Amino acid sequence: MEPVGPRSTANEPRFANIGTFARLPRLDQVGQAEIAILGAPFDAGTSYRPGARFGPLAIRNGSQLLRPFDPALAIGPFSTVQVADAGDLAINPYSIAEAVESIAAGARAAYGSARRLLVLGGDHTVALPLIRAASERFGQLALVHFDAHLDTWDTYFGAPYTHGTPFRRAFEEGLLAQDASVHAGIRGPLYGQSDLDEDSVMGFEIVTADEIALESAATLAERIRSRTAEHPVYLSIDIDVLDPSAAPGTGTPEAGGPSSAQVLRLLRALASLPIVGADVVEVSPSYDHAEITAIAASHIAYTTIGLMALAASASR
Repeated sequence: MEPVGPRSTANEPRFANIGTFARLPRLDQVGQAEIAILGAPFDAGTSYRPGARFGPLAIRNGSQLLRPFDPALAIGPFSTVQVADAGDLAINPYSIAEAVESIAAGARAAYGSARRLLVLGGDHTVALPLIRAASERFGQLALVHFDAHLDTWDTYFGAPYTHGTPFRRAFEEGLLAQDASVHAGIRGPLYGQSDLDEDSVMGFEIVTADEIALESAATLAERIRSRTAEHPVYLSIDIDVLDPSAAPGTGTPEAGGPSSAQVLRLLRALASLPIVGADVVEVSPSYDHAEITAIAASHIAYTTIGLMALAASASR
């Protein structure tokens, strides 16, 4: 059966009707999908500027101009595999612990109807339950993490689940393959040298923001492929990996980051990665201007869908 693609624009302008991601069909309309897009509207784990609970809606709105063929990856992802929008998870905004459990349960349920998930956040707290669900299905994962920040801190104000702690918890729970994970885009001040030392003990390699600016995407992609080799990959993208000039609508902006073009170029260079799950998080539209953060996030999500479609085709 041929995949059901986006709604036609021949009789309907792009700004009309229900705003699914890229005007795709809903998951309940197609039953099964290779890739499901799921919203996680939650931001109780943020440490500075809130508002990422409105991120899924903003990213979907920013995706309405996306077209079905990606010339940079030479693939029409929506015609290659079935991609569908599964809507948003129902998440308790008052209890982080309950939210983490319900996100994991929702992701497990979505994996029952789709082989791969792309989740729109939400703050980065949501990555932990998503990695839990993905590791239950695929085993230990290699994490490729685009972010200005490490997100491997132990706690904020005694809370174990925050947007700065998901990958330490994932390491402690044995969800990540040993010495197979990478941070990309890291920059800015830290609490101390111990942040880097502890991160290294957890098995991460760091690609700095300066390296993204100065080295070729092919060189960096080869480093990442070598690091993650032979493991299923979970891709986690915090929109603050971009410089604030390209993504002002986020909770913890850091100066000195790469442009959207540089991040997209590096993502496309990762075309051979076996990505089984992904998230695009930390879009906070109340701090956005002219939707530039949401549009950047939608293009990053679209490129991620293309990478997943390529991975699906290679595994057939």
